[in-house]
Amino acid sequence: MTFDNSKIVKALARVIDPRTGQSIIMANMLKDLKSEGNNISFSLEVGGLDAQGKSNVHLSCIQEIHKDYPSAEVNVHMLSGNPPPGAQPDILPQVKNIVAVASGKGGVGKSTVSVNLALALKAQGKKVGIIDADLYGPSIPGMLGLKNERAKVQKVYEKLRIVPLDGYGMPVLSIGFVIDPEQAVVLRGPRLGAIIKQFISDAIWPELDYLIIDLPPGTGDIQLTLVQTVPLTGVVLVTTPQTVAVDDAVKAMNMFLLPNVNVPILGVVENMSWFTPKELPNNKYFIFGDGGGEFLAKKSQSMLLGQVPLVKGIREGGDSGTPVFMDTDSMTHKIFQDIAVKTIKQVGIRNEMLPKTRKVDITT
Repeated sequence: MTFDNSKIVKALARVIDPRTGQSIIMANMLKDLKSEGNNISFSLEVGGLDAQGKSNVHLSCIQEIHKDYPSAEVNVHMLSGNPPPGAQPDILPQVKNIVAVASGKGGVGKSTVSVNLALALKAQGKKVGIIDADLYGPSIPGMLGLKNERAKVQKVYEKLRIVPLDGYGMPVLSIGFVIDPEQAVVLRGPRLGAIIKQFISDAIWPELDYLIIDLPPGTGDIQLTLVQTVPLTGVVLVTTPQTVAVDDAVKAMNMFLLPNVNVPILGVVENMSWFTPKELPNNKYFIFGDGGGEFLAKKSQSMLLGQVPLVKGIREGGDSGTPVFMDTDSMTHKIFQDIAVKTIKQVGIRNEMLPKTRKVDITT
């Protein structure tokens, strides 16, 4: 019997990788496909899958091929590989870079930066997703026009997985898709951590160049859970120019730079840098002071990615669910475009010069 290898690949594309929720073809698990006589043989890279996951994938491969070729003898060789000493299992293997957006205090525009940076990265041709990890104050659903939407679930090998919503072509997850908009979130540390882990490990994330994680302000349970769960590529710090905001941002910076955390700072975005009235376009009024972002960039040995002025359109865009970056004629569109270009450059330098960040083992 003659088999069509392209038809076999299409059949295997219906088999789901339990780790990512993607097909095993999209996850690049298929190796050495051969067909001869009545035999079809191939290998699968299944490192990181537990015994049940391997069994599910193995059985599904045979079932899907038999739908097209019922009499075929299917031989699946599972390649677990031998990880090097100290190696950690891949978390989100389909995501190239995980970037946290952090601040020391609330009200500095961190979520605004997260949303518009994500859209600006997408405009640069990157595949981008967003996790709203600010569980106490989830504002990203409203900023993306998804305020009253609800998350759905999909069954993958008898396990329910969360399906991210679509916000301007980006997969997005937030606790705001689970609770009512006016419902107070009253959770202790362990439960907060469990939700963050669910957003990362129990969701069906597609292949992404960047996953932007909007953190709550400060240095609490959610930040610690995140660095224990995934290897962050780096952090973008957000501050306003005023001393109070910068002082708190330094504390957030110092948490990520602790020896047992060791997550690189990619750069600083200074928000609300100045106010320029429409009728006086050449005037700048430094309402919150001047130089805070530059100071923080030097302190973190990174760079000032950009300065975002205090603009009415930013507030209006956040309230209406149409982020200011979507207004291609606005001054702020160009500013976030520049921030995205610099962020891509910083990530490239970081990935070339430094080893991959390791998940953190925090015992106290």
